[in-house]
Amino acid sequence: MNSIPSASEIDEEAADWAARVDARGLDVDHDPELRAWLKGDARRAGALLRAQAAISFLDRGRALAGAAPPVEAVPAERPSRRALIAGAGGMAAALVGGVGLWRARPQRLETRLGEIRRVPLADGSLVAINTKTALDVAMKPRSRRIVLKEGEAWFQVAKDPERPFVVAAGPVRVRAVGTAFSVRRGDEAGAGVDVMVTEGVVETWVEGDPSPRRRVAAGGRIVLASAVSPTVAQSPSEIERSLAWRNGEIALDGESLEQAARLFNRYNSRQIVIEDPELARERFVGLFQTNEPESFAAAVAATLGAVVADDAGSIRISRAHIS
Repeated sequence: MNSIPSASEIDEEAADWAARVDARGLDVDHDPELRAWLKGDARRAGALLRAQAAISFLDRGRALAGAAPPVEAVPAERPSRRALIAGAGGMAAALVGGVGLWRARPQRLETRLGEIRRVPLADGSLVAINTKTALDVAMKPRSRRIVLKEGEAWFQVAKDPERPFVVAAGPVRVRAVGTAFSVRRGDEAGAGVDVMVTEGVVETWVEGDPSPRRRVAAGGRIVLASAVSPTVAQSPSEIERSLAWRNGEIALDGESLEQAARLFNRYNSRQIVIEDPELARERFVGLFQTNEPESFAAAVAATLGAVVADDAGSIRISRAHIS
């Protein structure tokens, strides 16, 4: 009979995995061995995040101190990186206060087309970053500030009432203490900034706008700095579907094929083209992987009797011609 591993044993295993992810560039979401390890115990996901945050502390501390010590200065029994990570996980808070790591330059986080990342932040928060996104993270003694340059990100904010967590997206500001929410900058002119709240409450406003600040609670959604007046909408199920990208998925529940094609085209170089305007207005339901536009096209063909023609650069969907 297998014994239940202790918290310290899990922390040691997490430190080992974090070191492997850091050294080999493993994909946390798609590496089968790592995913199996995470599923084996509910405590492992949190331990891995702590270990990855510890790597950030170690690397940032070394950068602040200057270059790594020369080889000849390293002791013969130098501790392994895994051991350093395990130790740094418990010392992170002390390091922050003791050596002023919060004064480091903002950290730039980016994703490429089709890439989705989950990144633990130095304060214990977590950010999930959608495709083609760029953001800057600045952690300071009295504030936590994120500047969303482009794209979309979801934040699970660690509680710290003394240091407000503020996301800036153009003129829009979103402030939270301990909550979870997403912010997306629209791709088109006048699209505005889309804010969706999954936990807690956030406060939103537009810099330079004299209108009162708006509070949005879990299950709420607001679009600011758009061509239309901001309105708060309550639709928890719609928000969950909109954030399915965090799991690498696109969830359709009555969107038109035109809307669905735009969603898939955000993640893939092979673009979906709906050639028939009437077909583009057809509604569709289904759950698909963001990187599998071919599966979506095949489902449309099977359900609506459409014809699919694809090449290296596009997937074209049209009505079947009846002879």
